[in-house]
Amino acid sequence: MYVIPPFFTASACKIVCVKIVTRFAPSPTGALHVGAARTAIFNWLFSASLGGDFLLRIEDTDRTRSEEKFERQIVESLEWLGLKWQGEIVRQSERLDTYGQLAERLIDEEKAYRCYVTAEELARRREEAREKGEVFRYRREWSQIGAAPGKPYAVRLSVSPGEKISVEDLVRGGIVFDSSEIEDFVILKADGFPTYNFAAAVDDAQMGISHVIRGDDHIINAPRQILIADALGLAKPKLAHVPMILGADGKKLSKRHGAESVTEYRLRGYLPEAVLNYLVRLGWSFGDQEIFTIEELIEKFSLKGIGKSPSVFDSQKFLWLNGKYLRDLPGERISEGVVSLIKQRELPEPPPAQLRKIIAQMRERSETLNEIVEQSLYFFTDDFEYDEKAADKFLVEQNGEIFELLSEELSRVEDFSHDDIHGGFERVMQRTGLGLGKIAQPVRVALTGSTKSPGIFDVVEILGRDTVARRLARAIDFIRSRSA
Repeated sequence: MYVIPPFFTASACKIVCVKIVTRFAPSPTGALHVGAARTAIFNWLFSASLGGDFLLRIEDTDRTRSEEKFERQIVESLEWLGLKWQGEIVRQSERLDTYGQLAERLIDEEKAYRCYVTAEELARRREEAREKGEVFRYRREWSQIGAAPGKPYAVRLSVSPGEKISVEDLVRGGIVFDSSEIEDFVILKADGFPTYNFAAAVDDAQMGISHVIRGDDHIINAPRQILIADALGLAKPKLAHVPMILGADGKKLSKRHGAESVTEYRLRGYLPEAVLNYLVRLGWSFGDQEIFTIEELIEKFSLKGIGKSPSVFDSQKFLWLNGKYLRDLPGERISEGVVSLIKQRELPEPPPAQLRKIIAQMRERSETLNEIVEQSLYFFTDDFEYDEKAADKFLVEQNGEIFELLSEELSRVEDFSHDDIHGGFERVMQRTGLGLGKIAQPVRVALTGSTKSPGIFDVVEILGRDTVARRLARAIDFIRSRSA
């Protein structure tokens, strides 16, 4: 499908129309952090908004740091966020022959050359330059130092000085680099693995990538990738460099600012809809709108909405947004996440009708799925401890009679509805002469272990007749054991 990008004019499209193909290309050296996740989201939304393709490439050429477990985490995080890619995953480690052949071709065409100088020799010369106060620059004449038949070698691209390398960045505008500031750089290492820039330039062309949206820390890579593509006669994607995400102190975002990986947010009970919404708003806007459905994002996203200034990560706003999604999404959607957490904790799963009632009560007082479960454990199991201060105050001998009377009255209730439960409490109030407050709080502690819970009638109704009777009896036994 060929479409007109929003930053193209109709007349421009008469000259060139491209199929929109974006990619996300993480290195599996760690879990998917929020900055990389935002990059994936921007690329996915851009292609989705224009009917294009979104591809996934794993850049696993760092043999010392790349691990399969991190690739699995990245893939699982993308799937959890709902970012679906087209086609098979491309792995650079499976394309070494391609990079090697292209490097040899450049050598044959005298656009690149073999370099035998060792890393140790380069380090020595770099130190010499530092001691002299000079800027270190690689010199081509060093390439044959130590050359010998059968000795491993790197491949360096020949860079002609004095050329202007132009980048028409779709976010930042035109950027011009001087090739004189770029030394002959390595494209293939002595171990046969490509450098980042070589593999990226080759893969983008061979995968048909039309647009690359990435962090502005990659601007430095743009001229090198352009030089590689030009040397090989490959197509070059359009580039859009997005400003970085900062912490509240104005420094580059890190874990000390409260930013976690996508996996960690999932485990903490964040919702994928909220994570996606918050991250896409870090650097992109559409008027004053804050909350978007997926459909709205796909409809409204364009590169014009990406700002040129860094955005600031606000963990409290992120938590607030997750809480809003927690309260606004359909109950069935929240139930899925709660059930998953219940199973992880090996708690008994309540019937669907009961779970719906629990969520209806707890979502209003929670910000994450974990908080729903943490604050409602007493709904799932009898295995909880009484809060010590609450027990000292409310699980006392004079309240034992209240528990016995309430158990008796509730045993007579037919359908255990909210109104009938209310009636049972009213009768206990009449028999004891106590107000509801004097009865409700001790009962709350007996049933939940603490003084905090939803309304007592709601708690009793959700727990059900048998559980309430069992817990009131437990509280009576607790009181007697302390009095003995």
